[in-house]
Amino acid sequence: MFTDSVELKVSSGKGGPGCVSFRREKFVLNGGPNGGDGGKGGDIYFKCDNNTHTLSAFQRKMHIKADNGMPGEGSNMTGKSGKKKVIIVPPGTQIIDMQSGEVLFDMIKDGQEEKFLEGGKGGLGNTHFKSSTKQRPTYAQPGQKGESREIKLDLKLIADVGLVGFPNVGKSTLISTVSNARPEIANYEFTTLTPKLGQVNIGDFESFIMADIPGIIGGAHEGKGLGIKFLRHIERTKTLLFMIDLASYRDLKEQIEVLKDEVASFSEKLGSSKYAIALTRTDIINPDELNDLVQSFLDIIGVKANTKSDFNFDDNIPYFVQESADETLGFDKSMPYFIAPISSATHKNIDALKHALFNLVQSDRR
Repeated sequence: MFTDSVELKVSSGKGGPGCVSFRREKFVLNGGPNGGDGGKGGDIYFKCDNNTHTLSAFQRKMHIKADNGMPGEGSNMTGKSGKKKVIIVPPGTQIIDMQSGEVLFDMIKDGQEEKFLEGGKGGLGNTHFKSSTKQRPTYAQPGQKGESREIKLDLKLIADVGLVGFPNVGKSTLISTVSNARPEIANYEFTTLTPKLGQVNIGDFESFIMADIPGIIGGAHEGKGLGIKFLRHIERTKTLLFMIDLASYRDLKEQIEVLKDEVASFSEKLGSSKYAIALTRTDIINPDELNDLVQSFLDIIGVKANTKSDFNFDDNIPYFVQESADETLGFDKSMPYFIAPISSATHKNIDALKHALFNLVQSDRR
């Protein structure tokens, strides 16, 4: 089960109490105090691990505690320290304080480890309280209490490219075609109920991560449909691929305008991301009608069809690719980097799409 938000109480371990003890050996008269210190309580750590992808492991855990320190013992022996508690979370997890709403840690990199709560100190044994006037102290310190905090774990997936589109426009089909993701695919809306990540390989040594989220409808940022629940999973992406269904009953202009408005309403930062547009399901449209549809969409966006590009898009169908700008200036974010008609079923323009998206991803990485 996919879980992307949980509330927890976490507590570090309590320090062990010090020991009250006196030396008692044969031939040793009036042995002095020798009570050892208590052990330190266990600390709380968070660790980021690429092998986890959901917060479902915390769904039934309301309180996570580290081990307490052990009491001190005689012969000046210190108690065993409590074992630290390492909480494993997937990449993209934010640790948020429930009271203030402050983001305490943002776990992004695999292997990242952050100390969250310090365990309580162990109490001092009675050997620390001996003096020339008090040679028989009969008390020791109790261990200090550990720290407790109420937190929220919030998962936001990390991907290079996020797919955005209405329900049933072919997002799941595309990600299953170009990557190793295997989402459920069916001919009805809202087939995808949870976000999916897939690795898209470009040659033998290059790749990027693509994220598929449930379909967006008008008013998603206000809570309609499933959109608002999962839009945050593409909040970290710097490149968006808007998918427009050429065979949909929805008007082409309506599709792109609603999608862009919903994304911008949810996050101003996300709304200003680089983006490209894929015109889907070209395989079920008559070739003559297809050319007219694509050309009409280019007219809606206000761009002219290209005659050639470096990505080998099908020359028989109109398409648009923004001319590469100087790397220091980047691409014009107010315009799509490219507009390309594709078919995941027949793999039409799929390889060209992968390389064009990778070109955008590389510009961000640089």
